[in-house]
Amino acid sequence: MDMTVLNLAVPHLTATLGPSAAQLLWIVDIYGFMVAGALMTMGTLGDRIGRRRLLLIGAAFFGLASAAAAFATNPVQLIAARAVLGLAAATLAPSTLSLIRNMFEDDGSRRIAIGVWIASFSAGAAIGPVVGGLLLEYFWWGSVFLVNVPIMIVLLVLGPLLLPEYRDPNAGRLDVVSACQSLVAVLSVVWGLKRVAEHGPDAIAAAAIVAGLALGVVFLRRQRRLSDPFVDLALFSSPAFSVALAVNLAGFFFIFSIFYFVPQYLQLVVGLSPFKAGLWTLPSGVAFIAGSLLVPAIAARLRAERVLIAALVIAATGFAVLTQVDPAGSLATAVIGSVIFSLGLTPVITLTTDIVVGAAPPERAGSAAALSETSNELGGTLGIAVLGSIAMAVYRSAMASEPAAASSETAQATIGGAVAAAETLSPEEAGALVVAAQDAFTAGMQLTAGISVLGLLVTAALAAALLGRARSGPSREEA
Repeated sequence: MDMTVLNLAVPHLTATLGPSAAQLLWIVDIYGFMVAGALMTMGTLGDRIGRRRLLLIGAAFFGLASAAAAFATNPVQLIAARAVLGLAAATLAPSTLSLIRNMFEDDGSRRIAIGVWIASFSAGAAIGPVVGGLLLEYFWWGSVFLVNVPIMIVLLVLGPLLLPEYRDPNAGRLDVVSACQSLVAVLSVVWGLKRVAEHGPDAIAAAAIVAGLALGVVFLRRQRRLSDPFVDLALFSSPAFSVALAVNLAGFFFIFSIFYFVPQYLQLVVGLSPFKAGLWTLPSGVAFIAGSLLVPAIAARLRAERVLIAALVIAATGFAVLTQVDPAGSLATAVIGSVIFSLGLTPVITLTTDIVVGAAPPERAGSAAALSETSNELGGTLGIAVLGSIAMAVYRSAMASEPAAASSETAQATIGGAVAAAETLSPEEAGALVVAAQDAFTAGMQLTAGISVLGLLVTAALAAALLGRARSGPSREEA
């Protein structure tokens, strides 16, 4: 919810706080940066101090930071509050997922629990725009952050009563040097990829990505020398773990990119209001929830590898439907395609997460959960950067030769800029500019959907070739 409601609140907080363009980008992006950079640190910290303890500490800071964000009086305060929110959020997913690993040792029960866990993410993403739209209809922009506070209070009250505590009894001290290396490495790569998505490839983005990858190599070499490593590289000796992690990254690569395009298509091409666009994303969210809850029952009757491969093919079918969206606005096509790929990608996320977490020993569950979540973040960021850049290149190429956009750089940059620029033109010029922008945006969306079809089919073929062999190969202990 917290990730989705902010997008609706941006116009309102912009009008009140008056952030600069750079400050607005940091308000939106700092949360994701801190989550991505801190996941591995928090997962390892939970193994050492206890998963429940870390969860409750994170919940307390998440509630406090939410209140601080709601009542921020200037952009700097809001950026700082969002940064703390990101750090606190980085404790939640690894802690809850690693607790599930310890609470449900039976494969079938654990798979059901992970399905419910993923369904909660889907429910939050689905109802976020609806709840945010209702709050913004009657209250000020800060109300979208206050929704978090009572939820965190409930967790702080019930957590100690209902949740068991787990930690690695033989864990050593947290290696601060490794924590800093992982944080800076992931942040550099994520920031570079986001810069590519927003501004196109340039020397600054390339330098950030290369620096992050280089520091990542230094980090991995350090782990090999430590007696109690920050990240247990022995996890990768399990072929099932490595293949599942790669398939999970590929799934998020494609799903995040299309989530970037569909809301814009619904609002700027179909012409829906933000609230109505949010309502029309609900079927996709419901499909995610349904898929998360149905996967364990299906996987209990069929081999998980077969379910995973079939799911990738179904997801590819959904993207194939999205290649047929129309510049004139085809609401049904966008919704149906989104529902189909949601039903397909949910088993991918559920099963790969189960394989990754299940392959780790209980004392390393936090580290494995953090690696799974980090692959989600990196896959999603990479997908937006790569596929978003391709779509933007298509858009800019089409608009560069469009007479109606010749006098406006913002119109040539994004469809949102074109719609805004059209408000200053005569009716005839405005109509021509908007139609041209809708054609260009839809062409870019169709191309990225087509690339996603091919990418998911290739992923399915590789999974068919590797995952069955990996699952039947030597266990982690035997390796």
